[in-house]
Amino acid sequence: MDLVKALSDQYLKPELPVMNVGDTVRVTVRVKEGNRERNQAFEGTIIAKKHGGINETITVRRISYNVGCEKVFPVHSPSIVSVETVRRGKVRRAKLYYLRDRVGKRAKVKERI
Repeated sequence: MDLVKALSDQYLKPELPVMNVGDTVRVTVRVKEGNRERNQAFEGTIIAKKHGGINETITVRRISYNVGCEKVFPVHSPSIVSVETVRRGKVRRAKLYYLRDRVGKRAKVKERI
């Protein structure tokens, strides 16, 4: 086993839920403001998963006040407190970038039962 893989394996989070593209997730992030810390939740649809291992990221999109907002979260970052799956989505492709052009009901993803 090479040294880089051995070092990165110890920083992987073991308790991550199963999350796929199209799922609605709630990501809780530790936010530092001055000398205080608090947890802030960001709930939206996963439109992309990239990389793997310690470098894995998810792109989460939500619409608030009729404006689309996307954030890229490194899954194994120490600032990520938790990731919980709210709803499973039924999609047929790996990247859902087409949702950027859609508004309202057209921007929904069907639920997988």
